[in-house]
Formats: sequence, structure tokens, C-alpha cells
Amino acid sequence: QVQLVESGGGIVQPGGSLKLSCAASGIRFGVTRMGWYRQAPGKQRELVATIANAATITYADFVKGRFIVSKANGNMVFLPMNNLEPGDTAVFSCFLRETGFRVSEYWGQGTQVTVSA
Repeated sequence: QVQLVESGGGIVQPGGSLKLSCAASGIRFGVTRMGWYRQAPGKQRELVATIANAATITYADFVKGRFIVSKANGNMVFLPMNNLEPGDTAVFSCFLRETGFRVSEYWGQGTQVTVSA
């Protein structure tokens, strides 16, 4: 069973920066996608940024070059976030898709990011 552990959330002022990290354990098959989603209060969960196994990176439009997603060691994904805005306040969750005999998707518990003056 894959487990994802996120870190790096917190409270920051508008214009500030945070770096989210996610470490995966228990991987048995190929990781075909890994990245970040977020859910703000009263809203549906939405994609932030993901990396596919062919190094294809997908960003949400609202990222606007402020966030950069990266992977390391095959089991870690990072999201440095700059120029944070109050609208970025959300629970950010790590996501992993594993493809073996079947496709399995896993989520971390989430880390709170609050942008407030």
C-alpha cells in the first residue's frame, strides 16, 4: 500500500513563499503520475501541478509561473510556491498514480496553506 506524507504547509503573507514536499513509500509498480491538487473551503478539489512518467508537466492556469513542480528519487515530489495570493489558501494534497496490473491512485492527508495579511 502506497503512503504519501506531505510537509511544508503553513501561514504566509501575500507575496510570500512556501515549499511543499511529498514522500511516497510502499511503491511496488511504476509511478505514472505524481503531483499536487488543492481544495479551498467550499470548493471542489482542483489540479495544481502534476508530472507524468514521460516528464510531461501539467499546470493549472492559476499557477501563472509562480509554482514549479519537480520530482526526485522516483518517490518524492516538490512544489516551491512563490508570490502566494490569498486565493491560494487551501489544503494541498499529494497525488500518486501507480500502474501495474491495474491503475491505483493514492492521496496524502493534505497540508494546509494559508495566505493572509
